[in-house]
Amino acid sequence: MAIDSDVLVIGGGIAGISSALAARQAGADVRLVSEAETTLHHASGLLDVLGYHPNAAGEGPVVDPFDAIADLPDSHPYAIVGESAVRDGLALLDDALGEAYQGSYTDANALVPTHGGTVKPTARYPASVAAGLASDDREMVLVDFERLTGFDAGVAADHLAAAGIPADTSAATVEFPIVVRDDAKVTRYAHLLDENPTVTVEGRERRVRAALADAIEPHVGDAERVGFPAVLGVDHPAEIRAELQDRLDAAIFEVPMGPPSVPGLRLEDRLYAALDDAGGRIEAGGGPIVGFDATEGTISEVYLDRSGSPIPYAADQYVLATGDVAGGGIDSDREGVTEPIFGCHVPHPTDRYEWFDEAAFGDHDFAEFGVVIDEMLRPVAETGDPEFSNLRAAGAVIGGYDYPAEKSASGVSIATGYAAGRQAAREA
Repeated sequence: MAIDSDVLVIGGGIAGISSALAARQAGADVRLVSEAETTLHHASGLLDVLGYHPNAAGEGPVVDPFDAIADLPDSHPYAIVGESAVRDGLALLDDALGEAYQGSYTDANALVPTHGGTVKPTARYPASVAAGLASDDREMVLVDFERLTGFDAGVAADHLAAAGIPADTSAATVEFPIVVRDDAKVTRYAHLLDENPTVTVEGRERRVRAALADAIEPHVGDAERVGFPAVLGVDHPAEIRAELQDRLDAAIFEVPMGPPSVPGLRLEDRLYAALDDAGGRIEAGGGPIVGFDATEGTISEVYLDRSGSPIPYAADQYVLATGDVAGGGIDSDREGVTEPIFGCHVPHPTDRYEWFDEAAFGDHDFAEFGVVIDEMLRPVAETGDPEFSNLRAAGAVIGGYDYPAEKSASGVSIATGYAAGRQAAREA
């Protein structure tokens, strides 16, 4: 007997969670299933909408992404769902994330320094990075730790200075109070700051946070801000920042780093908690979908592999939010490009050499591979007809846009997820 729900969301990233939250908000009985660890673990934790216009190569970042949406091509997901879905989806996430995120007070992008010393335009950002915005002219010092890979404060400071940010920026490297091996994950540092154990430094017993502040204090000087690699706790980041701020008498902020990402882990925890509080049912980290049944263009059941046994899940409506190639939502081989679960059409050149440009940073066709959707978010066949009447798509599994170049990944996932979830609930 199948496990039933009104809406079954397939995929556990931002698109899947946005779909599930939107469907629950509309009153549907929702179940979210995902095969494995989500890509949120690798994400910066920043929520972008549109950082760079796809038709304006070489120009600077977009100031107001909502002003730019009207100029996007008709095939772009934003053009399909409309500006209202972008705004409503962001509002949904704002409610879910509460005070942990900032940026909702304005339509303009914020400029957030990253670990490489670049500046990323983004619509929403963790409260932990707020004091580090590149538009702020207060003097700052960036700090890194011996043996912590992935962030070189000196390089980042030099790049930010070269980019012309208004703040004087310096750098310092300090020893973390507990010796951590060179290949330790960033979560090791985060958990030590969460736990705040006692250590002995120069014959004196100190808590880790206090000892870290002692090591940094000589480097602060007149700086009004101190930036740390984004490892300031998984469970108690606000508490850790407040203590360091009090001890150093300076505003404390985190610099987003590459994967694995502590802000990404925090974001995942908050979004899943919000879905659980909303009454959505979550089955994350299970087996893959190994088949489905459909009659006359309507999906009746999908089968999830649970320890080698296919378990049927039935729903009135399905949302496909499995991601692109990186998330396993799009597959490619010498035979072509496919959507592996339902076999939905993915437009692509027959000649594999046309998938990419010879220039490393050229216009690569593969960057826009994905399913094509209609105005109801349904994947369509090569004929233009819906593949299935009760299947919607959301997030990076949709083609027609180059999210790495545009800096639009989170925004498209949120907007299409919101629209797909609402539409699915309406039709369920």
